[in-house]
Amino acid sequence: MNKMTEQAETLAGMKELFHKHPANPILKAEDWPYPVNAVFNPGAVVFKDETLLLVRVEDRRGRSHLCAARSADGITDWHIDDQPTLLPDPLRHPEELWGIEDPRITYLKELDEYIIAYTAWSKSGPLVALATTKDFRTFYRIGPVLPPDNKDAAVFPVRFNGKWAMIHRPSISAPGAISWMWISFSYDLKYWGEHHPLMPARPGGWWDSSKIGLATPPIETPQGWLILYHGVRTTAAGSLYRCGLALLDLEDPTRVIHRSNEWVLSPQEPYERFGDVGDVVFPCGWVLQDDTVRLYYGAADTCVALATASLTELLEYLSSNGDE
Repeated sequence: MNKMTEQAETLAGMKELFHKHPANPILKAEDWPYPVNAVFNPGAVVFKDETLLLVRVEDRRGRSHLCAARSADGITDWHIDDQPTLLPDPLRHPEELWGIEDPRITYLKELDEYIIAYTAWSKSGPLVALATTKDFRTFYRIGPVLPPDNKDAAVFPVRFNGKWAMIHRPSISAPGAISWMWISFSYDLKYWGEHHPLMPARPGGWWDSSKIGLATPPIETPQGWLILYHGVRTTAAGSLYRCGLALLDLEDPTRVIHRSNEWVLSPQEPYERFGDVGDVVFPCGWVLQDDTVRLYYGAADTCVALATASLTELLEYLSSNGDE
């Protein structure tokens, strides 16, 4: 058997790791208790025995805020706050002038609170801001922590050698510029330094050749920190957003152990291919219960969808299908 035949058989025998829920999309603009244009890109956490999604909501001006939706099973019967949960506050926080979006939520056990990394849109462009909460009713803004242009950030749930760590994605606003994922460290969650490149976009014909960015907060596993990231490939028809996996060292999160060669989630269904921005799957939150990962993602910048996977299978896949 030659190498090409082996590769063809391997590809033919691969199974889907993420299974899209038949009830998708699970949340739509018409579900909201007040008029909105679109709901997408939610952060996710299990809070008080419910799945809580902090959803990016775009209003009819084109500006975004965050709104909480809660469900006992994480799939149906969503109870949505009857007004925005976290609105931009441009008078006291001018970096939020044109909205806040794409939250990633991490529980910090040491501090007994949740930290939310989100994108704030300032006059100078998008930047990374942080806020904390204990109840998803009252929020304390740490404020902007990285300058524009930067987004797609999440904080690790533990310290490394006394320092918090955060993955983010600085970008250059120039034709042909390629954006990488970086990692930074902080003693107090406000002032960040020790900036390191973490993972590059892969040049050429790769599915993640134009830019990459963190999708969901890291999950701690015995093998390492599991992360999901989005990759973009620019085509003649526009940009395609897909997702891949990577594993970081448990003690040194600047070290990438594995990175998937292929995407593991892509826009295929009509609700993912057609919307305000077509051909986009964009996760910001996932929750782990036993061995099941529930992944919540924005579809076509229009609605919220759900996919599930086995954590064991994700780790097994990474160990045998990465690092070309």
